[in-house]
Amino acid sequence: MLIRFRPDAINLKPAVIVILAGINDIAGNTGPSTLEMIEDNLASMIDLAKINGIPVVLSSVLPAFDFPWHPGMQPAEKVVKLNVWIRNYAESKGCVYLDYFTPMADKRNGLKEELTFDGVHPNLAGYKVMEPLVESAIKKALNMQPK
Repeated sequence: MLIRFRPDAINLKPAVIVILAGINDIAGNTGPSTLEMIEDNLASMIDLAKINGIPVVLSSVLPAFDFPWHPGMQPAEKVVKLNVWIRNYAESKGCVYLDYFTPMADKRNGLKEELTFDGVHPNLAGYKVMEPLVESAIKKALNMQPK
């Protein structure tokens, strides 16, 4: 995502950039990644956006209790830890923090069953929870003064 960030986001000169990233790294979809590696990638994307004068909405990672394609990785605790970092980093960098996790998590810190088809990806009901949250965050970011 970081490699494609300049051509696919920055160069398009958007009014706001919404970043939702990290779960594929936690899943190891492109190889092993530590939380620190994920944090570094997010920080770099935010730096690029800020340097280019683009406000950022930094989203929490969606809850995930397990990955059907890679069972036993126990991602829930990693997601919670990463989301704490994301919230704190967003606040420290003047980004809008978008909390998808809280309204979408079940008691195991997994994605609520009614919001997903595989425990990881949202279904239509999940996106209906996300839609007003992202719309509100984008409006807030558009009204922020650059730091």
